[in-house]
Amino acid sequence: MNRERSSIVTEGDQRAPQRAFFRAMGLGDKEIHRPWVGVASTWNEATPCNTTLDRQAKAAKKGVEEAGGTPREFVTIAVSDGIAMGHEGMKASLTSREVIADSIELMMMAHGYDALVGFAGCDKSLPGTLMAMARLNVPSVFMYGGTIMPGNFHGKEVTIQDVYEAVGAHAAGKMSDADLLEMEKVACPSDGSCGGQFTANTMACVAEAIGMALPMSGSPPAIEVLRDAYAQKSGQQVMKLLEANIRPRDIMTFAAFENAMTVVAATGGSTNVALHLPALAHECKIQFTFDDIERIAKRTPIIADLKPFGRYAALDVYQAGGIPAILKVLLDAGLLNGDCLTCTGKTIAENLAHVKLKKDQDVIVPADRAYFPSGGMHILRGNLAPEGCVIKTAGVKRLSHRGPVKCFNGEEACMAAVQARKIQSGDCVVIRYEGPKGGPGMREMLAVTAAIVGQGLGYDVCLMTDGRFSGATRGLMIGHIGPEAQVGGPIALVRDGDMISIDVATNSINLEVSDEELAKRRAQWKAPEPQYPNGVLAKYAKLVGPACYGAVTH
Repeated sequence: MNRERSSIVTEGDQRAPQRAFFRAMGLGDKEIHRPWVGVASTWNEATPCNTTLDRQAKAAKKGVEEAGGTPREFVTIAVSDGIAMGHEGMKASLTSREVIADSIELMMMAHGYDALVGFAGCDKSLPGTLMAMARLNVPSVFMYGGTIMPGNFHGKEVTIQDVYEAVGAHAAGKMSDADLLEMEKVACPSDGSCGGQFTANTMACVAEAIGMALPMSGSPPAIEVLRDAYAQKSGQQVMKLLEANIRPRDIMTFAAFENAMTVVAATGGSTNVALHLPALAHECKIQFTFDDIERIAKRTPIIADLKPFGRYAALDVYQAGGIPAILKVLLDAGLLNGDCLTCTGKTIAENLAHVKLKKDQDVIVPADRAYFPSGGMHILRGNLAPEGCVIKTAGVKRLSHRGPVKCFNGEEACMAAVQARKIQSGDCVVIRYEGPKGGPGMREMLAVTAAIVGQGLGYDVCLMTDGRFSGATRGLMIGHIGPEAQVGGPIALVRDGDMISIDVATNSINLEVSDEELAKRRAQWKAPEPQYPNGVLAKYAKLVGPACYGAVTH
């Protein structure tokens, strides 16, 4: 079996010191001279998204051993978007995606591991792990750690999204202190990642659609013991991929990226994939652009009624047949490329051959009964966003807006205005200097957007930013505006009282200011000094590229 990497570390007289280290950990000749498999996870106690990954990683190790390999477990970081939300810590979130990919790459390279099984739970850890797999291009299987169970508030199924929106409702006098406290206590009843079709569950769908995760492995909740069986199978399967020499870039082709974007559009998934898919494609040496995202979103109906725009949580998807049921509907509708190879060694069509959509549910519906005729996000361009920007349209009935600007340099200034009830119906709220370089780190704005929605203004105010939004964001919200303010993009030139118009039907976003006036403003503009003179965020700000290319650092 292929040992081209590990043999460099384990074989020959010169490697006696390395073998001495291995023997110190209880390994013998049999283990030393078998293929070595890295089992990477983002286990930590920072967030419930990751607390079951240690258990699942150990099940994968068992699978590797059963299939004749030597598993070596290691962990990398995972930043909790939810806990980092609304303060300086959110600058670490997108930055952590690169750190995760880099750290897995370094561990695999330094120790000569032949293959990789990767586990991830919180938002950026999923694309970070997949990016490492693509970059290393060693046989790999990905596995999601699983969703949290939904909470129950006054007989209604709730997720963390409801808690953020409750904060806005409470500030507006629409929710009592007692109800806010009760919501806080019941919303997150178990281990697992946030329960709607937010970024983690969206990327879990991507992992199966793109072919890097075993079918159905992304669907059971984190606390479901069945997950251990999928983890064990993932360990066994990576050994088969090693034997067959099937590598991530054999699986993640351009057509596979189209499949991945199709499932995102069909489920009203997180706008964060507009960063993660181009970044992952970059690691595969493929170009997957905003134009591809828009093309696929336009042709894809929404066939799953999921939070944040719909009624159901990820647990309901599992009970309705899981991610394979969604993929089967799309395949039957001619919206997926069924010939794409997957980590099973079979095509996606072969994987789905025996999947049938359950009839006694309406979580997932056939394409001819779609909830909306086109996918959940679109790309807008215009003089405010020459590089493009992203709007999530799932469940948004009003898809055009024109209004006066209220401009804020940073999230905190905007949040203060929202809490002071200074945002009015019809406003265009601009938050800038929150892009990849300007933040730095391109913070999510869930605290602000949820507060606006909680005040009842989610579809009467258009919020736009060079930062980004949480997968839990809903309302009339536009992110990823590029070029960002920090590099002198047009968003840096906007002033209070300017008029901005957006129209999804024409994919347009325009600042109603003449070219001559913009030229005058540009001549007067100076880039702010970097907020961080040293440390990881300073390093990130210097290296990171535009959002439209995935905000990659190389």
